[in-house]
Amino acid sequence: MALTPETLPRHELNGLPVRVVESDDASRVGLEGRVVIETTNTLSVEIREQGASRVVMVPKSGSTFEFAITDDAADAAKASGTASKLADAKPESTETLSTGSDCAGEDVAYVTVDGSRLLSQPARRTETNGDSPWQ
Repeated sequence: MALTPETLPRHELNGLPVRVVESDDASRVGLEGRVVIETTNTLSVEIREQGASRVVMVPKSGSTFEFAITDDAADAAKASGTASKLADAKPESTETLSTGSDCAGEDVAYVTVDGSRLLSQPARRTETNGDSPWQ
């Protein structure tokens, strides 16, 4: 199955650039990095700042995430990318997710997903066979 904004919740999230758009904990809003570990209830996000990195666990419940996928992974209809939900929230910044140059520019589609849609074991959520509510 191709990685598209519509099918993102069905795919492996490890390695994807992510930003926390909303959270029950205001201190997590705006955190951005790459997903390094996904569990049933949390995403562990590696954040790099000034050459150092740290991993922050963000609960899926009560959070909304914005993932950046390149158009190579998205379908051809998204060739120009989509607008970031946080673009208006950070007008002083002209860059997109700062986790790498591979996700900057017009070839990026931003996908916003309510964390409650991701609440399950990653292996079960990404199943392609059987009776799965995410198919």
